[in-house]
Amino acid sequence: MRSVTYSMNVSLDGYIVGPDGGFDWTAPDEDVFRFWIDEIRGVGVHLMGRRLYETMLYWETADQDPSLDAAMLEWAALWKPLPKVVFSTTLSAVQGHARLASGGPAEEIERLRAEPGEGEIAIGGATLAAEAAAAGLIDEYRAMVHPVLVGGGTPFFPRHECRVDLELVETRTFSSRVVYLCHRVVR
Repeated sequence: MRSVTYSMNVSLDGYIVGPDGGFDWTAPDEDVFRFWIDEIRGVGVHLMGRRLYETMLYWETADQDPSLDAAMLEWAALWKPLPKVVFSTTLSAVQGHARLASGGPAEEIERLRAEPGEGEIAIGGATLAAEAAAAGLIDEYRAMVHPVLVGGGTPFFPRHECRVDLELVETRTFSSRVVYLCHRVVR
């Protein structure tokens, strides 16, 4: 069965965006960006909410930007053909290899797990991840922890009253002092 992963950049105090909606503190250095490139290679489909979809739209045409370096072009080449499922109540259409979700996260994940396919089912976005977590559908939490306190905003972890036991699977510290933590849900 395909695993469901939730990966995002996060501040040390646990937020994916600050109280002002900013996330400029997540700009990756070369090593972190290379890590994200390697990570996306294992993804078979990416689930995301409207805000993340709109943020990532740039990469649908980024290969036409002459100022991009080799690593950014590599990311764009991997991202653009990747199937994406967008959860939105306000969008009526999406671009590229994306489609609007026809159901909630639980229904989409169960459908994707039942289909033949390779690669992980990746979730991006805290609201979407919270819904999947509440249904017990997340298999791994992957946090790229940045050395910054933002003091509030959108939390990485869902705020629900359910205990989830985790097992540390991997950790890595980058030269920029960013720390990657991967935890698998113990079932």
